[in-house]
Amino acid sequence: MNIGKKLAEAINEQINAEFWSAYFYLAMANYWEEQGRKGVANWYKVQFREEQAHAEIFIDYLHNRNGQVCLKPISDVKQSWESLAETFADTLAHEQEVTRRIHALYALAEEEKDYATRQMLNWYIAEQVEEEANVQEIIDNLNLVGQDGTGILQIDRELGARTFVAPAVK
Repeated sequence: MNIGKKLAEAINEQINAEFWSAYFYLAMANYWEEQGRKGVANWYKVQFREEQAHAEIFIDYLHNRNGQVCLKPISDVKQSWESLAETFADTLAHEQEVTRRIHALYALAEEEKDYATRQMLNWYIAEQVEEEANVQEIIDNLNLVGQDGTGILQIDRELGARTFVAPAVK
């Protein structure tokens, strides 16, 4: 079954947004690598790879529904942050925007009575709950340790242990 034009256009916008997210997280990884926070850099490198995978899922989905993928230029992203707290606050705000976008896609799929797209988007909805919760936990931990170097070092080590696991949904 072919995907409708309006929904295909919206998914193309989401593909571009996912690639922008990857670029945003890569900028964060590079910044924190350069600041000597290798664990934080690792965490953001994993985020970068996840966002690329999310875009690929949407691309594959459009192809499976006989839609056309239209890649667009990626806008500039922020390049530096004053603190880890600012970085993760930006991350949470961004993930909340991604959640809003996914919900809007779901609403459009519902309006278009495209049940296959709604089903596919269920995975993204659950993923966004997890993304926001993970970032909030890091923010809570940063708030707990404040400027304590030992606490920041421990958080950096924990974030350095994160590994990329390809999404099971494709």
